[in-house]
Amino acid sequence: MSESEHEAKMAHPRMAAGALFFDEADRVLLVEPSYKDYRDIPGGYVEEGESPRQACVREVQEELGIEPHIGRLLVVDWAPNPGEGDKVLYLFDGGCLSADLRQQIALQADELRGYDFHGAEQVPDLTIPRLARRIAAGIQARTNGLTAYLEHGQSPETGA
Repeated sequence: MSESEHEAKMAHPRMAAGALFFDEADRVLLVEPSYKDYRDIPGGYVEEGESPRQACVREVQEELGIEPHIGRLLVVDWAPNPGEGDKVLYLFDGGCLSADLRQQIALQADELRGYDFHGAEQVPDLTIPRLARRIAAGIQARTNGLTAYLEHGQSPETGA
C-alpha cells in the first residue's frame, strides 16, 4: 500500500472538548445554546494546533466569560456522525464553581440564551441521549477517580 493510499484510509476526526461544572449541591451546569433545541455543556471544537484541554479552557472563557481551573480528563467518547464524520469528544472536570465565580459568569450572547444547574436525574430530559450518557459517565468517573472511554456515549464493555 502506498503512503497516499494509507493516508486516505487514516481517520481525520473532528475533536471537541467540554467541561462538567458543579455547584455546592453537586448539580451539573448546562447551557442553553441559541442554535440547538437541547441543553449542552460548555465547550466546543478543538482548533488546529490546540490541545483538547486548551480548547476546553478557551471555549469556557468564550462562552461563560470566566477562567476556572480545568481539571483532569473524565471521558473520551468516539462519536461518529453520519452528517459530520468521525468525532472524538473530550470531557474534563471543571470542579465546583464557587458562588463568586458563578456571579462572574457573562454568557456569550450570540451563542447562549442561558444556563442553570441541574440534578443528574434531570439531565436525560434536557439533552440528547448520547450527551446525557456522556455526562452520566463523567459524573461517575469524577466520583470514582477514573477516566471513561465511550463509543457513541456508551461503554463498549457494558453497552451502558
